[in-house]
Amino acid sequence: MLMALAVQAPRVQDAMVRIEVNDVIVIAEPRHANLGTALADIAASPREWLGLGRVDVGPLTLAIVPDRAAFARAAQGRIPEWGAGFTFPEARMIVIRADAGDPRGTLRHELAHLVLHRRVASRVPRWFNEGYAVLAAGEYGRLDALHLNLTVVSGRVPDLRGVDGALRGGTAADAETAYALAASAVAELARRNPTRTLRPLLDRLSAGESFDDAVLATTGFTADGFDETWHRSIRRRYNWGIWLLTGGVWVVVAVGLGAGAAWRRRYDAPRRAALDQGWPEPPDGVTEDDNLITLAGDPLDHSDTDR
Repeated sequence: MLMALAVQAPRVQDAMVRIEVNDVIVIAEPRHANLGTALADIAASPREWLGLGRVDVGPLTLAIVPDRAAFARAAQGRIPEWGAGFTFPEARMIVIRADAGDPRGTLRHELAHLVLHRRVASRVPRWFNEGYAVLAAGEYGRLDALHLNLTVVSGRVPDLRGVDGALRGGTAADAETAYALAASAVAELARRNPTRTLRPLLDRLSAGESFDDAVLATTGFTADGFDETWHRSIRRRYNWGIWLLTGGVWVVVAVGLGAGAAWRRRYDAPRRAALDQGWPEPPDGVTEDDNLITLAGDPLDHSDTDR
């Protein structure tokens, strides 16, 4: 993105503003200056990161792009068009779409990538990188669980290599599933350690140990062994019962009501058609007013003297 902005600078320089907030430089259109300042405040504040402790992100450039088209130009084909943000760790630059979802949540996700890259010396799989960012940014909540439950009970659970592939492209719906699966795998790494945290694994990765060796040392599983264990665990943790309890029951109810209404309309259609076609005409000299029943007057006003 930094290179992309440099290329476009002669054309857009007049339309962009540059804002400095502590160690954060914001580049945005004037209409997004307030958003950029708010995001820079978040980025400039040190915080506790999952398994890594308190980390100061340090100097970075934050670019706010207005829409999908600008995002696609900045990404230069390396990020799916439905994306909301991305990070260039080496350039210490984060790009955020102003019109996609919650920019603050997107920023926390991208900051997690930046922090992980800064603290971890070893190369990690894409599923770990994205799964860590989901957990560290606090994105793995009830809606993700509901989506994940439906994926699992329908039998569509790829292995971790398949998750990597889904994270690289595909549709937005496929990516949502892949992010949830990646987060569940990272959470499983923490559960498989006696401390129930990611810290021992991240400490080894920070020291330069390979990812596979660090997983073996902290969980007792080889890479393939962990993949199989994760599969079994996710099928046990997410099933039809859990899916219903986490909100799926309302999906079933809605579908049932819709199907029932459609069946009723279809069942009643012949009768409605017959009524429309066979409704008798009134006899000659009889008007519609003659067919009305009046609820006032003597016929309905009986008293004791009438008996």
